[in-house]
Amino acid sequence: MSELTIKDLHVEIDGKEIVKGIDLTIKKGEIHALMGPNGSGKTSLAYVLMGHPKYKITKGEILLDGQNILSLSPDKRAKLGLFLGFQYPVEVSGVSLSNFLRTVYMSVNGQKKKDVGEEVLSILEFREFLKQKLQELQMDQSFANRYLNEGFSGGEKKRAEVLQMAILKPKIAIIDEADSGADVDALKLIAKGIADINKTNNTGILLITHYNRILHHLAPDYVHVMINGKIIKSGDKKLADEIEEKGYETLRAG
Repeated sequence: MSELTIKDLHVEIDGKEIVKGIDLTIKKGEIHALMGPNGSGKTSLAYVLMGHPKYKITKGEILLDGQNILSLSPDKRAKLGLFLGFQYPVEVSGVSLSNFLRTVYMSVNGQKKKDVGEEVLSILEFREFLKQKLQELQMDQSFANRYLNEGFSGGEKKRAEVLQMAILKPKIAIIDEADSGADVDALKLIAKGIADINKTNNTGILLITHYNRILHHLAPDYVHVMINGKIIKSGDKKLADEIEEKGYETLRAG
């Protein structure tokens, strides 16, 4: 079974330690919610897992299926089955969503499918596949021809991130602030999309969030609270409910 294992991870940026000894294992098919206030290091952890070059790892390991991936570039991590959904997806003018997704699909899955003897979707087959996924996320078919994230609302950008996940079928997906900029209706669709990917593809999910509201629609197996670069408490959905009721200060005091 695939899993992402983080062992005693310490990370610095500009000489300041921002991740201070994280231990966490996410198995394929599990949903982990990582909660915490602003500045606790959650987004930094996400970037480090995907291989952002500005962060310096001073101690620890990141293992994907037992392989230490610290020396690998982001594209190689993606090809191994790791995915990052950004908190603030960038707009790319001149590149249509469909062309972007087809290129990413071929880059990440094309050779891998050939190596194991599976058929790679033709251009026409991919268009039908994309059409189906757009319908599932209740995104108009015109989105396929629009430039990547350009003019998208916050909720549309997040659904486009979920769409990428559905196309790539990663082993482990790190999703940063999926509820950011999404209204109530969009949030339900985003949560449903993540849950469907988790169930259909058995994708392990690390869902980073400040708030409990997305967890009303997406039940996590585990909830972790990160404050000041450390995971200070772990539990189940009840922990998220406790945070919603009492805030993070009670946990800080504890």
